Amino acid sequence: MFDQIDKIRKNAKELVKDATGSAQLEEIRVRYLGRKGEVTAILRSLKDLSLEEKRKVGPAAQQLQKELRDLIEKKSADLKADGEVYELDVTKPGKRIETGHLHPLSKLEEEIRNIFLSLNFSVVEGPEVESEHYNFDALNIPEGHPARDMWDTFWLKEPGNSKLRNKSSRLLLRTHTSPMQIRYMEKHNPPFQIIVPGRVFRYEASDATHEINFHQIEGLMVGKDISLANFKFVIETFLKKLFGPDIEFRYRPSYFPFVEPGLEVDMRMTAKGGKTGWLEIMGAGMVHPKVFDAVKYDPREWKGFAFGMGLERLAMLKYKIPDVRLFYSGDTRFIGQF
Repeated sequence: MFDQIDKIRKNAKELVKDATGSAQLEEIRVRYLGRKGEVTAILRSLKDLSLEEKRKVGPAAQQLQKELRDLIEKKSADLKADGEVYELDVTKPGKRIETGHLHPLSKLEEEIRNIFLSLNFSVVEGPEVESEHYNFDALNIPEGHPARDMWDTFWLKEPGNSKLRNKSSRLLLRTHTSPMQIRYMEKHNPPFQIIVPGRVFRYEASDATHEINFHQIEGLMVGKDISLANFKFVIETFLKKLFGPDIEFRYRPSYFPFVEPGLEVDMRMTAKGGKTGWLEIMGAGMVHPKVFDAVKYDPREWKGFAFGMGLERLAMLKYKIPDVRLFYSGDTRFIGQF
């Protein structure tokens, strides 16, 4: 084995010395140090040797590998310093430079942010780990309220004696972005208008239209003379900027604990071959007086509307994506399309 190492060292040094170009030097590197190279073969054969032989042959082979690598690198530098002439085939197709790009959800969220900023909304963000107070109680969903079943909640275990803690301080992964309504109103005086983009979590089975984590865009406008007419203008302006002008809208009564009255917004678009069917886009409504009470706003003086929509649902409509799980698959064939 040592004779073979000495023979490789002698032959390789002669070949490197006589090399006149980078291509020839690369062939030498592959011959000896490549995946199937002669030195690599010696290193892989160590597993078949005895422990005593490994202790002798291993260091010698590793030393040879280092010597040849250093020798080739030095020769390569010398060739460049001497002004090696490279042959250029101007007829050969160019290589496309791979560049990074935004995930489709990031791309769409940025577009939505810009649309609402143009409508004079502010963008705020909040924590993904919330307390029961902000996620439920202050939003008119007290403990025992049947509406809590609408949100499949991930509750978090806490260290220590949890029985001594206030129940409203129990922690959970937020089930919607609505807690930021409370957090923002506690620290700011109206009038204002905000959107809250962010990730939310729900304990439900994954399928083509559901995931355990997804993104929402929450909206809130509060002022003295706010009505559903203001909401209608804002939402229709936003959706037309996002999807184009050929959209029809439909508003249906619905129930959400933190708004009264509550409604759902449907839309349909004109596409090739005719109009699409009606698609539910968001839930919304006028802010419930008990939500204003929770933040010490006088509901007789201030009015407001709130809305929430799923970022993934908007992306599926805009980009014609059939399965929400594709956003989280990590499949570069999918991501590379955007």
